[in-house]
Amino acid sequence: MFAWWGRAVVRLRWWVLALGLAVAVLGATWGGGVFDRVVSGGFFVKDSEAARAGDAITAAFGEQGSHVVVLYRDPLATVQQPTFRQPVTEAVARVRALPGVREVRSAFDAPPGTPAAAALAARYIARDQHATLVTIQLTAGDDDGRLAAYERVAAAARAPGLRTDVGGGVGFQAQVKERSSADLTRAELFSAPVLLLMLLLIFRGLIAATTPLIIGALAVLGSFIMVRVVTMFADVSVFAINVITLLGLGMAVDYALFVVSRFREELADGYDVPAAIARTVGTAGRTVLVSGLTIALALASLLIFPQFFLRSMGLGAMSAVLVAMLGALTVLPALLAVLGHRVNALRLPLPRRRRPVGPTGAAAGAWARIAHSVMRRPVLYAVGVAAVLLALAVPAYRMTWGGFDERILPAGTEARTVSEVARREFPDGGADRIQVFVRGVPAAAVPGLAATLGAVPPAAGAEVVTQRGDAALVAVRYPGEATDARTQDLVRDLRAVPAPAGAEVLVGGRTANDVDVLDGLRDRLPWMAVLMAASTYVLLFFAFGSLLLPLKAVLMNLISIGASYGVMVWGFQDGHLAGLLHFTSTGFLDPTNLIIMLAVLFGLATDYEVFLLSRVREEWEATGDNTRAVALGLQHTGRIITAAALLLILVVAGFAAGSITMIKMVGVGVIVAIVLDATLVRLLLVPATMRLLGRWNWWAPRPLARLYRRFGLRESAAAQRYDAWTPADRG
Repeated sequence: MFAWWGRAVVRLRWWVLALGLAVAVLGATWGGGVFDRVVSGGFFVKDSEAARAGDAITAAFGEQGSHVVVLYRDPLATVQQPTFRQPVTEAVARVRALPGVREVRSAFDAPPGTPAAAALAARYIARDQHATLVTIQLTAGDDDGRLAAYERVAAAARAPGLRTDVGGGVGFQAQVKERSSADLTRAELFSAPVLLLMLLLIFRGLIAATTPLIIGALAVLGSFIMVRVVTMFADVSVFAINVITLLGLGMAVDYALFVVSRFREELADGYDVPAAIARTVGTAGRTVLVSGLTIALALASLLIFPQFFLRSMGLGAMSAVLVAMLGALTVLPALLAVLGHRVNALRLPLPRRRRPVGPTGAAAGAWARIAHSVMRRPVLYAVGVAAVLLALAVPAYRMTWGGFDERILPAGTEARTVSEVARREFPDGGADRIQVFVRGVPAAAVPGLAATLGAVPPAAGAEVVTQRGDAALVAVRYPGEATDARTQDLVRDLRAVPAPAGAEVLVGGRTANDVDVLDGLRDRLPWMAVLMAASTYVLLFFAFGSLLLPLKAVLMNLISIGASYGVMVWGFQDGHLAGLLHFTSTGFLDPTNLIIMLAVLFGLATDYEVFLLSRVREEWEATGDNTRAVALGLQHTGRIITAAALLLILVVAGFAAGSITMIKMVGVGVIVAIVLDATLVRLLLVPATMRLLGRWNWWAPRPLARLYRRFGLRESAAAQRYDAWTPADRG
């Protein structure tokens, strides 16, 4: 089937290239509009108790709280001095006049000396009298509308002569989105030239080096089209664009490296261009198909979660991988058919590598020698590498989950500054309150219920904020941060307080949202893992016809991912990398990013496994010698796997150098996992375990073996040996 596909692509090469060009143009124009259609948010569960509490509060009392918070400071003048007060009141007046602003509250809303002024001062004026806060509520009911209004508010709120910082929930979202976009641009500007340089060193020729970048650009642009279509039916997170760039470029370069290397190898073995493409697609093309489908299935496990942030990340990543796979199976062979031997043109004047000649030469190559060295002492290597990986994974056992806050932004960012100064210098502390919506309790009994809720440890009291009809809003104060584990436990304890007979009590607020998210992720994570492992196992069985190899692959993936998680706990949760990477450790990790990493890393680890085992299986079918097959398989793929890992690291490095902690963590985590997987696992642990298993590597019960022979993703022996073309095939 695969060799037939290669022949078909050669015959239709100009049509395929024209279609690829059309996809690129459409992606750059219509697909580029996806940037205007992606949205922020999507981290919370819409039907959770916290969401229902928020909806009930808004329906009964209107919008509560503020969307934007502005901090004004002057180290010399105090708040009540004209040089401070006048610029603030003028800025407040400008903001109030803007469309999309529902309410603005400041310390100057009441006449001086009145009780109302004293109450406002307690909330809005700093203890040292040199700073004040202004809170702004917007009319828009969705994130995009609020972000659009934020831009106008932030510009109008600037007060000449005073240091002005704009933050709050919407300000935080806007600044994360802005920095995310800047980080993405910086990563692309860094990765493209460095990738080209590394590809030049790997291929030692300009033509061969540019082909992976062409497929990478096509993968990214094609993914924009697919995600733009998705935005017509569902919300897609702005962060999906980051994932598209990361995986689209990374996997396209990965696949193109594999295909182009095999094509050049076939040309060097004396095959003409059409035959070389047929053999390349019949071998490397099959590997790319298996890899792409496996990674897509791993990423599809993200769709099991209710948050559209995770679902859209899964859809974006799947789009990128599948388009990269399709490009490597269609446009790339067509391009190679046009280039032919010119793929080796414009060679760089570098020292020539000595290429092992024939089977004997290949078996004596450097990678084969490594494999033989490992397989002479398989128990030692297997136990040693497993011990290293398990030792790295140990910190993962004390992993703590928590919701993210303004500390994911760099120190000095406006939203983070507003949050930190409010907590540190204002009597009210700028702290959120746990909101409790009550319905069906007599008005006279509500204060008693508030007292009961305020007495739940470690609450610092509670008060009735407002009442209307049979509905009431109670605010529960607490010490510490909204993201603290103690505050999360307080939410759970408040929910455990028995509601009065016939009453409805809903606990909401920021921490309650975090609790619902964390609990929901914990509930769905086991199902995600089962779905990911089972689908990978089944696909690898149909790829290799073995019962044990897929199981070994799944277990090795989990071990290497566990080691990466251990490094994440040590570096980010414990803060040991904070000084080097310039971030603030919060003492916990954001679970949404860990789950995304799990899907991405599982797919990438399987990718390298498929690259190696595909060539090993090819040699096994040719020789029937397990040890020789492993050595030859590693000899033919070791350099490619190492190069692919290095190229993907270069793509991810831009994200690791980003300014947002959670993106930085994903970048570092992926780099650590790639390094471990491409070195310790694929080069040492895989040969050792395959030597220990021997012929059992390829065993399957007779019924399953028949199933594989009938439906397996394999090339027929005749197609593998195909080296002659008819004139009609040559087009």
